[in-house]
Amino acid sequence: MSLITLTSDFGTKDHFVGAVKGAIYSELSDAKIVDITHEISPFNITETAYILKNSYKSFPKGTIHIVGVDSELSEENKHIALELDGHFFVCPDNGIISMIALEIKPTKIVEINIHDRVESSFPVLDVFVQVACFIARGGNLTVIGKEIEEFKTNVEIQPKVDHEQNQITGGIVYIDNYGNVITNISKKMFHEVGKGRNFKINARKHSFSKIFAKYNEVASNSTYSHQQYEGHKLALFNSAEFLEIAIYRSNLDTVGGASSLLGLAYRDTVTVDFINEPE
Repeated sequence: MSLITLTSDFGTKDHFVGAVKGAIYSELSDAKIVDITHEISPFNITETAYILKNSYKSFPKGTIHIVGVDSELSEENKHIALELDGHFFVCPDNGIISMIALEIKPTKIVEINIHDRVESSFPVLDVFVQVACFIARGGNLTVIGKEIEEFKTNVEIQPKVDHEQNQITGGIVYIDNYGNVITNISKKMFHEVGKGRNFKINARKHSFSKIFAKYNEVASNSTYSHQQYEGHKLALFNSAEFLEIAIYRSNLDTVGGASSLLGLAYRDTVTVDFINEPE
């Protein structure tokens, strides 16, 4: 049985997701299809990269991941298939894969070349499904494309380190369902650069000098009820080990989330300044 995941910005109102699943079942009747999400913001490569990085490892090795975001074929936007960390990805070469590949390099990458046999305005259906099913049958990547050495990187995903200024400059790459704001600053980078020093996190007019281990630590004073802490802002490293700015027990219908309450949006700059102790 083949395990194939789908990640896209198609939404669920239209026929696109159903058509892709139908095409897969027509090729592989025993396939197992898992929807990671179809609610990616339209054409948002950075958001796609974040979600893909933090979901693919939960699947068994050999899983095939079809990624349909900004997938229309052009000279600048080729289609690729690759093997990475024991998984296979079929996706556009638009930087989507670069967050996963920051630390783990692909074993093999090919530029898909079956387009001369298929003309399509819906490549996920007409091209990506064919490639995914071919891989699921045990096909070699080099049969469906020419092997290449490089793929496009997304510089927006990578924060910058200024060692002279003792500063990390990152940005907001994702806003989750609770309105929590996730940056591209990893826990690993924070500790490598900070080396245990005091720090100040700056996001617009808001600042933080403490990072909590979990959300409810902000309500650690037993004198008060948890309800009295609702709406408090905090910084922490989330389960994906990226720096996150959150509102304790946020409710988008009542209290609001960090994005709305703090005025933080996708692509906003977030900096971490490390403070040297006086000699």
